[in-house]
Amino acid sequence: MSVSTAYPQAEDERVLIEGDVDAAVALMTVRGAWDRPLRQAVTTRLHKCLAEHPEALIVDLTELQDPSSSSAPTWVNAQRAARERQPAVVLAMCIPPLLPLADRMQRLGAQRFLPVYAKVRQARVAVAGRMPLTERVTMTLPPEPESPSLARNLVGDACLAWGVPDLLFPGRLVMSELVTNAIEHARTSIGVVVSLRGGGIHLSVSDGAAAPPVLIKQARPLRGRPLDERGQGMRLVAATTAAWGWLPTRTGKVVWATVQEPRSPVAGPSTGPR
Repeated sequence: MSVSTAYPQAEDERVLIEGDVDAAVALMTVRGAWDRPLRQAVTTRLHKCLAEHPEALIVDLTELQDPSSSSAPTWVNAQRAARERQPAVVLAMCIPPLLPLADRMQRLGAQRFLPVYAKVRQARVAVAGRMPLTERVTMTLPPEPESPSLARNLVGDACLAWGVPDLLFPGRLVMSELVTNAIEHARTSIGVVVSLRGGGIHLSVSDGAAAPPVLIKQARPLRGRPLDERGQGMRLVAATTAAWGWLPTRTGKVVWATVQEPRSPVAGPSTGPR
């Protein structure tokens, strides 16, 4: 089980990642002079972002300083890694045409199906056309007590309509915790998205607060209460999902989680506990 908590501020600030409100498209912005620390930071962030499995990733290199095009192998490797995901992640590059890197990537991309665009807006339009048609339902909710119930019902109806009833209970449970967390900590309008992705469902909850969700690894006793209940919801999310994480957005943040059907045990000799 993987747990992602996005990108700490202590990491190289020359690499920024921003998600959209349903965590379907991630935008990575790389700026500054290309050197070894920047290459390492980019590689680390790329691996993290692809592990979170967005439907598409746009890499904006408008402010990258790379006159010798030394970064080209990094982007080619990123395309290979994106293509190997199941399902594959759509990857697009944004490089102004006058930069030497643009010409290099155009020639490399023609052989490896790595599209290069002049502006982020153009890349977004093109990516939208290349993304697979995904079953998706959305809802906007107020920060009110009845909102978790409405979000749970959305997940339940979607699971039945898409023929994945085994995901109904864990999906409803996770969505309820995410929406409750948004109500308690953000207290803003809440965007809820449920989508069918691969063999599971992808849940996302966006709100207007930039502060990330907090995962308390171990419950702590509090005066007057046997255990501190704050943060327990995210522990439940982590225990129930195949992966979860969060991304900053232009208006706040989006917290996402992937719920998948349990794999059937494979017959064969016992290998003992893992």
